[in-house]
Amino acid sequence: MSIESAAPSVGLAVPAKPIRSELFVSRTRAAMLFLIPMIIALLVVAGWPLLRTIYFSFTDASLSNINAAKFVGFKNYLSWTQLKSGKVLWSGVLADPAWWNAVWNTVRFAVVSVVLETVAGMVVALVLNAEFKGRGIVRAAILVPWAIPTIVSAKMWSWMLNDQFGIINDLFLRLHIIDHKIAWTATADTAMYAVLAVDIWKTTPFMALLILAGLQMIPKDIYEAAQLDGVHPIKVFWRLTLPLVRPALMVAVIFRLLDAMRIFDLIYVLTPNSSATKTMSVISRENLIDFDKFAYGSTESTLLFIIIGVMTVLYIWLGRVNLEGESR
Repeated sequence: MSIESAAPSVGLAVPAKPIRSELFVSRTRAAMLFLIPMIIALLVVAGWPLLRTIYFSFTDASLSNINAAKFVGFKNYLSWTQLKSGKVLWSGVLADPAWWNAVWNTVRFAVVSVVLETVAGMVVALVLNAEFKGRGIVRAAILVPWAIPTIVSAKMWSWMLNDQFGIINDLFLRLHIIDHKIAWTATADTAMYAVLAVDIWKTTPFMALLILAGLQMIPKDIYEAAQLDGVHPIKVFWRLTLPLVRPALMVAVIFRLLDAMRIFDLIYVLTPNSSATKTMSVISRENLIDFDKFAYGSTESTLLFIIIGVMTVLYIWLGRVNLEGESR
């Protein structure tokens, strides 16, 4: 008898295909029913405007002829004209110095603010994670800056930073930190620092909240074992706390980075006319509404979307964090 013919008689177990239970199917169906309205709303609210913006970036649309816009290809992005002298004249968003100034301002603001907010948020989260009397009150109080709407906090800080009657100048003069009043938001040398200070004050609690959630998931037994072994607290932070809180930290950083890259309201209220702080969102809005260059502003908005998308993909790829929050 051949081996093949004898194989069924020896009772070889064939793994059965997993049968999905009715409970699993019902839960999947219920999940889809809850997700479909959200997906439809997201497509209507975000997807359709995004597609329209991308479309307008390839046209000559303006607010007066938005329904009769003509297709112009990549002219708004980059085009050139050769003069009789042989010189090539470049035009379009990618050849606009104002656009690249806005890109530099946005990237500088995003990098500096996210780094400082992450460091400060980690410090605040470590303090709030410790056991002390009145911890609940401190946790609630630390969230107040983040709970205030950005427009309200920006307007509040614009009064505080005013060069004539602002409390910041008065305080610094009394402490002899400065010897004359400074127009913090109107001077090109200090405008970006003022915006960064306000943003860090407002958003650090958000970072601290997300990092604190990650710290709460770390088992206390690990710290007790390290304490019994006599490990230095600094070494415990670098060898235990930081690697274990890394998934939550990665999520917090990517959320904050996306917010920082599309910053608009804080800049628009604090420094509306300063080229030193003008970001991609601000310059896009100017061309869309103020200067009636709808196609040009749509092109800048599309480029902003592409830049944010590329940065997000690169960040996730470099961080190599999967959906379960485990580093690969």
